[in-house]
Amino acid sequence: MKRRGKWALNNFRFAILDLRLSELSQETVGILFLNKKEMCKVIVVCFAIFILGTSAEAADKIRISMTGFAVQFMTFPLAQKRGFLKEEGLETEILRISAAAGRSALSGGEIDYSTGIGGTVIGGALSGIPIKVVACFVPAPVLALVARSEFKTIQSLKGKTVAILIAGGVAHFAARAIVRHGGLDSEKDLKYLAVGPPDARYAALSQGLVEAAVLGPPFDFEARKKGYNVLARADEVIVFPETGLVASTKKIQEQPDQIKRVIRAGIKANRYIRGNRDGTVQFLNEWLKLSREAASATYDSVVRVYDEDANTCEKGLRLVVDETKKTMKMSREVPLDEIADLSLFREAQRQTGLR
Repeated sequence: MKRRGKWALNNFRFAILDLRLSELSQETVGILFLNKKEMCKVIVVCFAIFILGTSAEAADKIRISMTGFAVQFMTFPLAQKRGFLKEEGLETEILRISAAAGRSALSGGEIDYSTGIGGTVIGGALSGIPIKVVACFVPAPVLALVARSEFKTIQSLKGKTVAILIAGGVAHFAARAIVRHGGLDSEKDLKYLAVGPPDARYAALSQGLVEAAVLGPPFDFEARKKGYNVLARADEVIVFPETGLVASTKKIQEQPDQIKRVIRAGIKANRYIRGNRDGTVQFLNEWLKLSREAASATYDSVVRVYDEDANTCEKGLRLVVDETKKTMKMSREVPLDEIADLSLFREAQRQTGLR
């Protein structure tokens, strides 16, 4: 017994440097006299429990909403697929929720973040709902004004009807900006029909219910294949953030570190999109169930708008505010910090070394 006790004390003196053997409990003494094989098992189990427990504690569970599974919302689904969110210690659930419902869920704490930036979000912020834009990842709409084959210029659409999502939404803003750029009065020279999501707008155009529609990929690609004319693309004429990250003011105040981690994951995803065509095309093929041809055309038409420059974001948000004020018939001046807080965005950019 003495020899065994001597072996145990020599091999585990790190555990009892400040203890006297007489002060140890019966269970502790029992552990000291385990043989080497049994002790190794104990150490492995304890180490595994420690690692798993640490990982579980480190991962924040968050919920991110988007209004549709479309290419302009690619940043965070790709960040999830490629592991960028996980790298930032985030366990993420991505949900599809309408803009209005998402705004309510965000302010009520049922979701952590939303991704759409447009009249619904900005209008909500201007109406006193405690939410703010904290980042932009697509600072211009990935939308095009597409017309039936007989309409070859924007001017030729005078007096015609354009299909949009909703009044005051991004598609509506994009249509108005494009027709103004083309020399028409955006309010007097065209009519706008709220049809719904891109597939519904494409159907309305195909069925002859409207003369033109605001479409995003892959519907603009499919329309062009059928002989329709792409008259202009929104990113060619305006800086107008379409997607980014929106959080409640409570989240901004209480969890700024988490917000920065989510933003960093988004920045990594945008960098991947710009620098890895093949990988992104493959992702679009799987995520949106597109053919390789459609996924490639979609990528080529949108890659240039994936940017996370905070200055571009700020410039675009001011335009969103101006357009939203028109829709809401609001005349008062609106400071940017009423609808956005880009300080965490800029800090995340510095941390990633991209700016």
